[in-house]
Amino acid sequence: MHRTDPAYGASVLSLADVDHLLTETAIRAPAVRVARNGSVLPESAFTRGGSLAGKPLTGLVDPVRLMRLLDEGATIVLQGLQRYWTPVADLVAELELELGHPCQANAYLTPPGAQGFAVHSDSHDVFVLQTHGTKLWEIHGEGGPGDLLLEPGVVAYLPTGTPHAARAQEAVSLHLTIGINQLTWRSLLTREVGRLLAEVPDAHLPAGYLNDPVRLSEGLAGHVAALADAVRRLDAPAVADDQVERFLVQRPSRLAGALLDREALARDLASDTVLRRRAGHPCRVVDDGDTLRLLLGDRVLRVPSRIREALEVVAGRTELTPADLPLDPASALVLSRRLVREGLLEVAR
Repeated sequence: MHRTDPAYGASVLSLADVDHLLTETAIRAPAVRVARNGSVLPESAFTRGGSLAGKPLTGLVDPVRLMRLLDEGATIVLQGLQRYWTPVADLVAELELELGHPCQANAYLTPPGAQGFAVHSDSHDVFVLQTHGTKLWEIHGEGGPGDLLLEPGVVAYLPTGTPHAARAQEAVSLHLTIGINQLTWRSLLTREVGRLLAEVPDAHLPAGYLNDPVRLSEGLAGHVAALADAVRRLDAPAVADDQVERFLVQRPSRLAGALLDREALARDLASDTVLRRRAGHPCRVVDDGDTLRLLLGDRVLRVPSRIREALEVVAGRTELTPADLPLDPASALVLSRRLVREGLLEVAR
């Protein structure tokens, strides 16, 4: 458990935010699901059809039917919030960079006194952040079940496989669950050894091995020895660098405010314009011969090696101006514009 500012959770996802998403937007299943008495309801229980520009839309959340189900004790789940709610996306992106593991976020809206799911466990670690109301959690540990009351400002961490259930108290409860989709040693080694296995000749087993297994064992011994040698030759630092780069170029795009940034660039960009690193946006500088690779989360940007010092300033700061870059004024403005357009920096507003 960890205690923080009670207002923090609401700044990430408030009850008003959820009201807006469910009643004022064209949110669709599977971004929303509903559970009651431990069972997930079919999407047909809370969705309807519609059309846009003459083309049919399916799975649109029907606010009237959804609120009726809430009144009847159902829990509403908003799934994958990091894909469409910016404050949650920022939190998840920053957490991913801290942990080095992909994360995703769901929110659970439960009416007073209700429990959406029976005791269950998750196949991944989770952080639980209560943002509105209170919820009493039944958590099973080595000493048996125990109770934990979550209220705004309380964050709980549940390791993989922790059995739990939760019930809202006197008021409607809203909490955010951040799941950590762990990358494991097994998955890393499976990828690397699988690459080596792909180099093993895909030739037929020798004919006649049923009557003469030695023919099979001799060939097998040779392939096993060759594979073992290849595994021993694996360059651990190179594999580690490759894993870091894979992670830092496979994150979702982070371009919130990109249109406003382009408008600001069109008006003016001066040497004293305040620029900020976009929240949760990676920035890793990698040498690559005469050029540099700039790992930006969803892509790789190749730039001249002569601007390394300037990029290190950008990577090490959360806020800067073009004048802070160790370049001549014109070059500093050119680089700043490029990094704003690429989404790494945003114009302070």
